Amino acid sequence: MTTQSSWVVVGLDNGGNKNNATVLDPAKGSLVDGMIETPSRVTEGPAIAVQALVQAFDSILERTGVARARVRAVGLDTPGPASADGIISSKGSTNFAHEGWRGFDFRGALEARLRLPVVYNNDGNAAALYAHHVCFGAEAARHSSVSAIVGTGLGGGVIEAGRIVKGAAGMAGELGHVHIPMPGLLAEGQPIPRCNCGFDGDAESVASLTGIEKNLLPYWLERYEGHELARSGSLAQAAKLVRSLGEKGDPMARRIFEQQAMAIGRLFTIAANFTDPSAYFVGGGVVETAREFREWFMGKVRENTILREEQMRAARFALVPDLDMAGARGAALAALEHAARL
Repeated sequence: MTTQSSWVVVGLDNGGNKNNATVLDPAKGSLVDGMIETPSRVTEGPAIAVQALVQAFDSILERTGVARARVRAVGLDTPGPASADGIISSKGSTNFAHEGWRGFDFRGALEARLRLPVVYNNDGNAAALYAHHVCFGAEAARHSSVSAIVGTGLGGGVIEAGRIVKGAAGMAGELGHVHIPMPGLLAEGQPIPRCNCGFDGDAESVASLTGIEKNLLPYWLERYEGHELARSGSLAQAAKLVRSLGEKGDPMARRIFEQQAMAIGRLFTIAANFTDPSAYFVGGGVVETAREFREWFMGKVRENTILREEQMRAARFALVPDLDMAGARGAALAALEHAARL
């Protein structure tokens, strides 16, 4: 049997295109500095995707020179929706469109292949856990936090006493689907935004790339006649260009991102009155930008987060660090906690 000083855990971050892997040693910390990516092959179905993760596991051990016998547990994170135990939604999802994924036990299948305990979290929760532990370090168990991660959708996570809040069905921390107040956020005549999940007026319907494409950009292009994005070919292509224009100070792009920041601020205001966290984290492409734009955006988030005086003194706002690595490292942290109890 391996001793406490010799065992390690592996973190596997599964995405729509790539897998990212890391190794965490309880005594030495992370053994991987940057991203170690391999194709995820999720579009080819579960069997091929699970094999791709096995290959990512083998490759990261070879790269770090760690013997397989030293691995005590594996952390896996994937996009959602999925149950607390890693069973992909029966309705499928954007990243798991292949019919074979519907109701598939992803965690169990990987565990059977690796013959090691596999601990599952969705990618937002894993990144939130990593941000929390980086921020609070040895004091992580004494604090709570809420993270909002803006991407194609709006992911996130709630951490209480250093641990992920998963909920009864594993759906806790789905911050993107929390309804937020729209008065004062929407401009005159702007329609109530609709989310892909079917909700009207949730946070993701505004604060996401999909929200820009489906809800915000169509409205604002009508008010900025002749804007260059109207010539980009499609709303999907135009939406991907909004961030770079925002960095350059384009008035329409800034108005769109101001609405996104307001949405996140209102989401955090709800969190303040529900969990009263020690920290509010923001991550995703919206803050992986030039410093001026990032600081402007975070300032708008803070401006629209309504806290009591006591909360303002106790809480902090920060970015999710190392976002490209946050999922794998958060998955490894979850595996570490599990392995320590074995």
